[in-house]
Amino acid sequence: LGLLECCARCLIGAPFASLVATGLCFFGVALFCGCGHEALTGTEQLIETYFSKNYQDYEYLIDVIHAFQYVIYGTASFFFLYGALLLAEGFYTTSAVRQIFGDYKTTICGKGLSATVTGGPKGRGARGPQRAHSLQRVCQCLGKWLGHPDKFVGITYVLTIIWLVVFACSAVPVYIYFNTWTTCQSIANPSKTSASIGTLCADARMYGVLPWNAFPGKVCGSNLLSICKTSEFQMTFHLFIAAFVGAAATLVSLLTFMIAATYNFAVLKLMGRGTKF
Repeated sequence: LGLLECCARCLIGAPFASLVATGLCFFGVALFCGCGHEALTGTEQLIETYFSKNYQDYEYLIDVIHAFQYVIYGTASFFFLYGALLLAEGFYTTSAVRQIFGDYKTTICGKGLSATVTGGPKGRGARGPQRAHSLQRVCQCLGKWLGHPDKFVGITYVLTIIWLVVFACSAVPVYIYFNTWTTCQSIANPSKTSASIGTLCADARMYGVLPWNAFPGKVCGSNLLSICKTSEFQMTFHLFIAAFVGAAATLVSLLTFMIAATYNFAVLKLMGRGTKF
């Protein structure tokens, strides 16, 4: 078979769920890491400019922000690598599952992808041992390495639990900025609130961003309204929202990966002829 025909037949066993989940994972991680990095930088600038005049007050905050930014670099690298591994695992197990159900036309590439799972032919025919095609050998070696979908299910499950925490934490800055924005809306429309404009404040200390002895620590009234109108505040707020959306997309992709991998593992475990895990 030619290369194009082989690839066309291999597409029959393509794991479309894993493909969608991989694209969603890459998009979500890129959005979360990129926007989160810039949003943290914007937050640092806002604190330095408006909420504290003493560097010692926000020195610890800057160290935490820089640490989170380095964690973001590592998170992006890890998820792009792990997403590629999950996609390879999806191709591997889906091809084996479809061979079991008989709707996957076995080709040289297909044999290599599924032989190590289903216990299929390993290069022997009626005339004795045959030389395996180089592509088939590569796929068989890959199959031996990826032939543990149960481990991928377990790792993905743990990552999903961890990412649930990340998803919840990404909602905290959105909540803080939304409260500040809501306070600014009340200041801009004093007729909609019974409180005095001077008593409407945004206090960074009450959220643990700054220590209680930080000065001034809070901004009130028209000064707060002027901050909300700045491009730095608007951009940082929207970047945190984008990072939150990216975290949600990544969580959905991990759940999709886990469901697809669990299904393939269950089918191979219960129906795979000669399957060993």
